[in-house]
Amino acid sequence: MLPSNLYENYTHILSEELVPAMGCTEPIAIAYAASKACQILNEAPNHIHVSCSGNIIKNVKGVIVPNSGGQKGIESAAILGFTGGNPVIANANDEARNLTRKLVKENFCDTSLAENVPNLFIEVTAQNNNHSATVTLENSHTNITKIIKDGQIIYSNSEITQPQQTYSGDRNLMKLCTILDYADELNISDVKEIFDRQIECNTKISQEGLDNKWGACVGKTIIETWGNDVRSCACARAAAGSDARMSGCPLPVIINSGSGNQGITVSLPVIEYAEQWKISREKLYRCLAVSNLVSIYIKHYIGSLSAFCGAVSASAGAGAGITYMAGGDYASVARTITNTLANVGGIVCDGAKPSCAAKIASSVNAALLAHYMSMNDDKFCGGEGFVEDDVEETIKNMGYIGKIGMKDTDREILNVMIDKVDVDSCF
Repeated sequence: MLPSNLYENYTHILSEELVPAMGCTEPIAIAYAASKACQILNEAPNHIHVSCSGNIIKNVKGVIVPNSGGQKGIESAAILGFTGGNPVIANANDEARNLTRKLVKENFCDTSLAENVPNLFIEVTAQNNNHSATVTLENSHTNITKIIKDGQIIYSNSEITQPQQTYSGDRNLMKLCTILDYADELNISDVKEIFDRQIECNTKISQEGLDNKWGACVGKTIIETWGNDVRSCACARAAAGSDARMSGCPLPVIINSGSGNQGITVSLPVIEYAEQWKISREKLYRCLAVSNLVSIYIKHYIGSLSAFCGAVSASAGAGAGITYMAGGDYASVARTITNTLANVGGIVCDGAKPSCAAKIASSVNAALLAHYMSMNDDKFCGGEGFVEDDVEETIKNMGYIGKIGMKDTDREILNVMIDKVDVDSCF
């Protein structure tokens, strides 16, 4: 039986991680910081400056800012945070959107790359002729660590240096065996509201992506060309949610590991399989507990932002949830996770944008292959690449590669994206 402290720990983690977010989380975080800076300034600014980490630049440069009328980029997100009059820009109207377009053209906002800062770092300064206000976010999308007004620090939370310290759930206590024990022993009332919200929100934006033209229409293309068997629908559902989200759809998504795309990937394939396999609602909750927690567990080692595509860890979670749904035991679930990571662990993240939907489809497809291999007792074995006999060690190896090994990759992806390198000179 799972000790009560571990049971409560997993419940805390789910309640902390599975929260709603409208639109890609990085543009919203910039809008939030800009809105707060303008609020502290307490008068209309005549200029806004945004300084942020490379990973924030990657994840905002190519994605449409929600409720912006199709506008992209850091400057649009920051200015809409000011003109929209709402920290999450949900209430922005046509006047705010048109003013944002005008101010972007007038260079009302400029940006710079912040060096030697956490992977998730945003600093917004709002200025007018006489005053200035600066708001700094670090390590999580809403974690304000400092507020400065006219050169004076009026708020500081610098003691919080790591994102996990802001949580009551301890990710260091996570293990695959206890995740499965938690799912087996789960009191449904403890998570029903959390998972009902995930099912409702993520299914709704997925349906929007299938019904209408968003992004590159990856989800719609899969349905139209691959057919409607459960595997195709699982890939299409996840891809369609990202199609809509990356292209500015304002519908909220229940996130996982701080990411809407990961929240979509980790949940929709499991929901689709449960529907087509006619699985009970209670069993679906238990499967979602597995999928969400496995994804959080893997991502914990990698970190919130890196050159490692989060769709991979999320799809490994989805595959684990589906294997659990099929009656798989610890060894079966472990094989699914290992098979997924060994296949698509090398997908890189080059920022949030419409092609994320295709990476999600590829990752989910790999996870489903991993599941069917596992159910046939087939697996990639220890000693093959970074794979170990123990799935826990394989997960740690993947985490090391994503967090440490891909640092240079991350930097060079950013250099290419912001045109800091002459690619032709390298050949």
